[in-house]
Amino acid sequence: MTAPRELPLTPAAKEPPPVEEASFFVAVGGEPTFRRLVDVFYEGVAGDPILRPMYPEEDLGPAADRLTLFLMQYWGGPNTYSASRGHPRLRMRHAPFQVSPAARDAWLKHMRTAVDSLGLPEPHYSALWNYLEKAAQFMVNSD
Repeated sequence: MTAPRELPLTPAAKEPPPVEEASFFVAVGGEPTFRRLVDVFYEGVAGDPILRPMYPEEDLGPAADRLTLFLMQYWGGPNTYSASRGHPRLRMRHAPFQVSPAARDAWLKHMRTAVDSLGLPEPHYSALWNYLEKAAQFMVNSD
């Protein structure tokens, strides 16, 4: 009895199928991670003398929800933010507020606490923090 004849492999068949990388959103734990991030951030904002006056609502909940949805979408999660609010237009949405370097620094202080609380491994920690630093600088619109 002879061994079955193997068919020649095409170049594409010789390569293993591509491995699909998980989005950042999935890799860091999905919605629960982003909710924790924003919850810790707004705990700091609630008592901050520079930032708290920028939030006219008595309850910071709606602002926290908006930030959570935005961050989840930005990092590869569901597009709920854009579906409900349209394009993020971050500078336009922040234009009514005077975002000074002091406000940026206060925002980053509370966000650093929040990011640190997640215990993310590298390179996820640095990717998130680098984005947040750039975003905070981009929002500055006054001296």
